[in-house]
Amino acid sequence: MSYMSDTVIRVENVSKKYVLGHQQEGRLNYKSLRESMGNGVKSLGKKLLKPSGKGMIKTAQEEFWALKDVSFEIKQGDRVGIIGRNGAGKSTLLKILSRITEPTSGSIRIKGRVASLLEVGTGFHPELTGRENIFLNGAILGMSKVDITRKFDEMVAFAEVEKFLDTPVKRYSSGMYVRLAFAVAAHLEPEILIVDEVLAVGDAQFQKKCLGKMEDVGKQGRTVLFVSHQMSAVESLCTRGILLESGNICLDGTSEQAVGVYLEKAYSIGQIMPLFQRTDRSGSGKVRASSFRILNDEGVPQSSLKSGENYYFEIGYSNKMTSTIKNVVVSLDILDEKGVRVLLLRTNFSQNNVTLNPDQGYIYCGIKNLPLANGSYRFSIFLSQADAEVLDYIEDAASIAVDGGDFFGTGSSGLPSHCKILAKANWSTELFELCP
Repeated sequence: MSYMSDTVIRVENVSKKYVLGHQQEGRLNYKSLRESMGNGVKSLGKKLLKPSGKGMIKTAQEEFWALKDVSFEIKQGDRVGIIGRNGAGKSTLLKILSRITEPTSGSIRIKGRVASLLEVGTGFHPELTGRENIFLNGAILGMSKVDITRKFDEMVAFAEVEKFLDTPVKRYSSGMYVRLAFAVAAHLEPEILIVDEVLAVGDAQFQKKCLGKMEDVGKQGRTVLFVSHQMSAVESLCTRGILLESGNICLDGTSEQAVGVYLEKAYSIGQIMPLFQRTDRSGSGKVRASSFRILNDEGVPQSSLKSGENYYFEIGYSNKMTSTIKNVVVSLDILDEKGVRVLLLRTNFSQNNVTLNPDQGYIYCGIKNLPLANGSYRFSIFLSQADAEVLDYIEDAASIAVDGGDFFGTGSSGLPSHCKILAKANWSTELFELCP
């Protein structure tokens, strides 16, 4: 099949299968090249030592299809948002399009240079300096040294890493690393720019600058593929949306259509499937959030909330370890109907990390005077042991509506269409003491 002149990406019946081992429960074992080579050597050694196969331990394996018969075309200048829940296949698709991994079946055809920013740690050589990595990446993209030099100062200024330009990037913070990686990917004039959720590492100001740059790239006639959980960013940047679900394309339409269906499904899944049955989660699996309820200050479960009232958020958990787990960070993300985080409740903000029982139990988070304006909200749950290991992360663990209350004590509900967080303030034409 030949290309139409303005088609830059054609994906035809692409599927990707991973074979999962079960030594590490709750984690998809995507092996790196180094791991695959190492395991191959170990396997050969075992065969040479025990050619008959007697005494060898068989590992339980399971096939997991990250993508199944995915087909679509992307035109030059398209700005495409690829969205979906954890495990939907977004990152796998981008890795295939970036030639980082090969599909199990199907074909992809790409016309033009591709620059990818997929995850912190890819694309740069850790021992090389920022300056050296800029020239290395440009050379990989097929650019001449003259072209790279012409863009050099613009990239460095965008990344704001002038002082660390001659420092090995292994000493960069994750934020510095991402800033430089994005600057290189976006400024070296690729025909196709692929960006994963990695921008979430940067601060809000840099994220805004990156979104502006991607919009500029699109307006220049180049193609942008963008994966994000920030639905407002997808709607503002992208003209087209592809919604993935369990490795399949659920919807391919405008970004508004894709976001609308995604949010509708996000709200319904928490009502349909109990939390302990959900598989669309990440983390080591040593601890799993198994239930979530919202209680009033008398301990009665609530199906809807009121602004200004007091509530407890109850997280049930199951601990698959045989001992207590100390110093556990628990985080509740509260997102509005567009997927924008409006409130973050986290144990280590107040140095109040928790200890989990060996078997199961509950974690409670109490909040006074709920400051949410009327509207629909979603909750995500995150648990980690200090900053060392993510135990469980599940998006859209529950959804709930705030549909009443009198936060201000005046009968005013604020302006829910303009602002989601309510705060009391005193007003006067004269300066007065806030805390007499």
